[in-house]
Amino acid sequence: MKEEARDAEMHKSLFVQLVMMLATSASQAMGKLVNPATKKTEVNVEAAEATIDLLDMIEAKTKGNLDRDEERLLKDTLMSLKLTFVETRNAAPAAAPAESAEPAAAPGSKVEGGPAGQEPRFHKSY
Repeated sequence: MKEEARDAEMHKSLFVQLVMMLATSASQAMGKLVNPATKKTEVNVEAAEATIDLLDMIEAKTKGNLDRDEERLLKDTLMSLKLTFVETRNAAPAAAPAESAEPAAAPGSKVEGGPAGQEPRFHKSY
């Protein structure tokens, strides 16, 4: 009996580690954590989406087999990652112009050095 309880606790601990490992991987792919190999933050939306899909699959396959704490951990982790994913995906196209070599112009002003007749460019900052 003690061995079964010990195995159950070990499995619970391993499940938590798996969920947290995948959550960390997704967060890193969304540029929320520094990649320890490159020492840079990198955004890879496809990798983040694949990792979130893995967690979705785990949720579907383990439905009815998790205790209340495990179920809540998985549900809360998925909700947080999905919200962050939407924010990251929506921000990704806006990040490209900010990285351009041209300086950002103040709202309503023309970009200096641009071609004649060019519409003013705007830079949104929050």
